[in-house]
Amino acid sequence: MNKPKVKKVVLAYSGGLDTSIILKWLIDEYACEVVAFAAEVGMGKELDGLEEKALKTGASKVYVEDLREEFARDFVFPMFRAGAVYEGCYLLGTSIARPLIGKRMVEIAALEGADAIAHGATGKGNDQVRFELTAYALNPDITVIAPWREWDLNSRELLMEYARKHDIPVPVTKAKPYSSDRNLLHISFEGGILEDPWNEPSEDMFVLSVSPEQAPDQAEYVAVEFEAGTPVAVNGERLTPAALLTRLNELGGKHGVGRVDLVENRFVGMKSRGVYETPGGTILRQAHKAVESLTMDREVLHLRDSLVPKYAELVYNGFWFAPERESLQVFMDHAQRNVTGTARIKLYKGNCITVGRKSPNTLFDPEVATFEADTVYNQADATGFIKLNALRLRTLKKLRG
Repeated sequence: MNKPKVKKVVLAYSGGLDTSIILKWLIDEYACEVVAFAAEVGMGKELDGLEEKALKTGASKVYVEDLREEFARDFVFPMFRAGAVYEGCYLLGTSIARPLIGKRMVEIAALEGADAIAHGATGKGNDQVRFELTAYALNPDITVIAPWREWDLNSRELLMEYARKHDIPVPVTKAKPYSSDRNLLHISFEGGILEDPWNEPSEDMFVLSVSPEQAPDQAEYVAVEFEAGTPVAVNGERLTPAALLTRLNELGGKHGVGRVDLVENRFVGMKSRGVYETPGGTILRQAHKAVESLTMDREVLHLRDSLVPKYAELVYNGFWFAPERESLQVFMDHAQRNVTGTARIKLYKGNCITVGRKSPNTLFDPEVATFEADTVYNQADATGFIKLNALRLRTLKKLRG
C-alpha cells in the first residue's frame, strides 16, 4: 500500500493501549508530526496526566477538551427530538458521539495546519465509517489514516510487544474480557465473552446501573420538563444539557433502568452483539413520548414515526453531516414546536413507567374524550364515518364472493 505523504496528523487519542501505540507508529511510519486530541464527552475517566503521557510518547502538542455541553445540546438532544432509536431498542449512544469527535478533529487540523487525521477504529466496525464520513463531509481534501487497516499488529500480544520495544507506557490494569465505550449518554460493551449471543453478561460488567434485583424496593418518581421537544428541567430544577443527562443517569442507574442486550446489524454488513446501559436516555425517551402524546397532531406524529427508522439509520451509519439527515432534522424540529410540557415517570426495579403528563399545549380535551354524557360529540356521526371507510372493503368482498 502506498502511504500518502503527510506532514502533520491530528490523532483521536484516549491514552489507552491502541492509541498510545498508534501515536508512536504514525511518527515512525509516516515520519510526521502528531497532534493528540482527547475529547471529554462524559467518559467518567480521569484525564489528568493524559497530556504528559502523549507528549512523552512523541506528540508535538495535545488538546484535551471538555465537549460535554456541546455533545448533549447539539447532538444528543436533536437526536432525541427526532425520537431516534435503531432497530427498535438501541438509543445510539456510541453513534452520536462520533460526529462531534470527528468534527473537532477537522477543526483542530485546520487550526494546526495539519493535512491528515487518524483514529484507532478497527476495519470491522462502524466507528471508522462515522469518523471518516464526518471528516470528508467537513473537509473533502483531508487525508485519513486508519492504522488498523494498514498495520500487522493484529493481536494484543503484538501490541504489547510493540509498546515494550518502544518504551510506550500502557495501562497496567487487568484486561477486561470485553471492550467498552463510555460517554454522557451511555456505556457500551462488545466483544470478548459477549461474542456468544447465548452468554448472559456478568453483573460485575455494568457500570452505570445496579441490577433490577438489587434496586430499591421503594419506587421513585421523576418529572422531566420539555420546551419544544428539548428537555430543560428535572423535578422542577432547570439544568444545563450535560447536567440534565447526568442527573437522569444517576436516577435511572439507581433503579436499574436502561439496560439493553441486542444483536444489531452493523453498517459494514455483519451482525454484532452489544450490551448497553442508557439509564438517563431511557427516562428521557419515555418522558418525551409522554409529552408528545398530549401535544402532537395525529398525522404529524404518525408521519414523524414513519421517518424515525431512516433518521436512526443515518445516525448509526455515520451520516450526521449529510444533507438528508440535516433536512430530516428541519422537519423533526418543526414537528416538535408544540411539544412543551412535563411528564411524570415512575422508576422501579428496571422499569420506567409513565404515570402522568401535562402541557399548556395539550390537544387532549376531556369534554370530547369523556365516556360520560357530553354535548360536543354526536355519536351518531360515527355511522356515516364507518360506512364510508367500509365502502372499499364491502366492494372487494362482493367481487371475491
